[in-house]
Amino acid sequence: MIKSMRVLVVIVSMLLVFPTWGERPGRAAVSSAHEAATAAGEEILRRGGNAFDAAVAVSAALAVVEPESSGIGGGGFWLLHLAEDNASVMVDGRETAPAAATSDMYLDEEGNVNRDLATNGPLAAGIPGAPAAWVHIAEKYGTLPLGDLLAPAIRLAEEGFEVDAKYQTLLNFRSHVMLRWAETAEIFMPDGDVPELGTRIVQPDLARTLRALAEHGHDGFYRGEVAEKLASGARAEGGIWTLDDLAGYQVIEREPIRTEYQGYELITASPPSSGGIAIAQMLNIIEPFELGELDRVERTHLLSEAMRRAYRDRALYLGDPDFVDIPYDMLLSKHYAAGVRTTIRLDRALESAALAADPARNVVESDNTTHFSLMDSDGNLVSGTLTVNLPFGAAFAAPGTGVLLNNEMDDFAAAPGEPNAFGLIGFEANAIEPGKRMLSSMSPTIVRSDERTAVIGTPGGSRIITMVLLGVLDFIDGNGPESWVSMPRFHHQYLPDEISAERDAFNEDEIAALEALGHEVSIRTRPAGNMHGVMWDRARDTVEAAHDPRWPSGGAVVIEED
Repeated sequence: MIKSMRVLVVIVSMLLVFPTWGERPGRAAVSSAHEAATAAGEEILRRGGNAFDAAVAVSAALAVVEPESSGIGGGGFWLLHLAEDNASVMVDGRETAPAAATSDMYLDEEGNVNRDLATNGPLAAGIPGAPAAWVHIAEKYGTLPLGDLLAPAIRLAEEGFEVDAKYQTLLNFRSHVMLRWAETAEIFMPDGDVPELGTRIVQPDLARTLRALAEHGHDGFYRGEVAEKLASGARAEGGIWTLDDLAGYQVIEREPIRTEYQGYELITASPPSSGGIAIAQMLNIIEPFELGELDRVERTHLLSEAMRRAYRDRALYLGDPDFVDIPYDMLLSKHYAAGVRTTIRLDRALESAALAADPARNVVESDNTTHFSLMDSDGNLVSGTLTVNLPFGAAFAAPGTGVLLNNEMDDFAAAPGEPNAFGLIGFEANAIEPGKRMLSSMSPTIVRSDERTAVIGTPGGSRIITMVLLGVLDFIDGNGPESWVSMPRFHHQYLPDEISAERDAFNEDEIAALEALGHEVSIRTRPAGNMHGVMWDRARDTVEAAHDPRWPSGGAVVIEED
């Protein structure tokens, strides 16, 4: 059983060993949220790079062409599987709270959270982890020079990319905030309005920042001219970043969460992600049930009840493991799951209020954050989920850098029981502290049996965890990535006490049946998530890749060996 641990420096922890695989796929595959990023990964793989080289190239390209969802000013988790070593590790590039951060920094005189300060402008930004993670992965696991890996992203920043429907849709959500800062508006709204489809966005300052990173590695971003511009630009607009905050940022390698379900092994994200523990809990809770024998209403009810309980524990227990003693043994125990299971009735939903909590506000719907899934011909795997939090992050670009800052500080619990922008509540375990990493829902995951392997993940805010759960179950049911990424989705996160579902997830009779069980069903007006998956079927000797059809800007490719 995984023990609680404190990590003060980079830890090499790759103790999760797969049974030896006696073959290699002989083909590579990439699926990401933007065809230009997928092309960047393909370019690196065709040049002889491995999956980890390609992961850096894809991440950096996404940072340029998908600023609404990720970026060099944000962070993420990269779940790596090293085929030669039969080992897995999670690279934690999550943002950290600046040294001047305090637990009450977003509260007004009456103790209420100032949502504007917590989500907009540089005070909402944590210290970025993405560039440090790229350097770390390239230097420790890659085979090509960092400059080669960043070259596609630099080219995209210099030559520009065309505005697509996803960029336009999410900018409509944040445009009124983007206009507060001239630097931000000039880059992303070049005519002072939401750009038309096909408008070319060119980012010369970002290209120079990426070149500095390519030439000087970690110090090219966290020290020197770029760091000075970042810190001074943030402070000029009310931020609290210092040069020491930037220089002190470190990537952490963490042991992933591992669980087993019906003969499949899941390798998934560990804290400060809440995803891996929550997914393991939900699978442990439902394990004795024969899902194939349940109809759609019964299955939805059971899964929703498992989701409800896992999200309740998320709020109470999870945070940065370097600051909080997380009860791993309890949360991952099948005995604990058995106890939780006794509170589930198949004929009636349990109100979340019966599990003790304060009421939360409605969830803000979001399709920001991004994900890619990747495999090389030797069987190395990467599942990467990256974010700047809300669309276009804090909506503030530090002058002269092209770096759009994140607003990840809102992922902390600004006040006990107070919901964040995604309606998620938290308590002391996720309170703001200097240097602390905020809790996340990002859930990059690898699933395998003796015959098949899946690399899966998605954006989607608080819904990430449940979307990955549904995708994993679909894989275990025998389906391929085209099915995982396109299947209708539903979600329960404890508070608000409702099943949130895509428009085509249930018919009217199914909704009525769920309501008769005591559920409130809320139908989304927008699609959920943007999942990307890769599968290696060793029995059939096939490799498949698929991107979510909800957003046509994505790209997936299978690359045959020369």
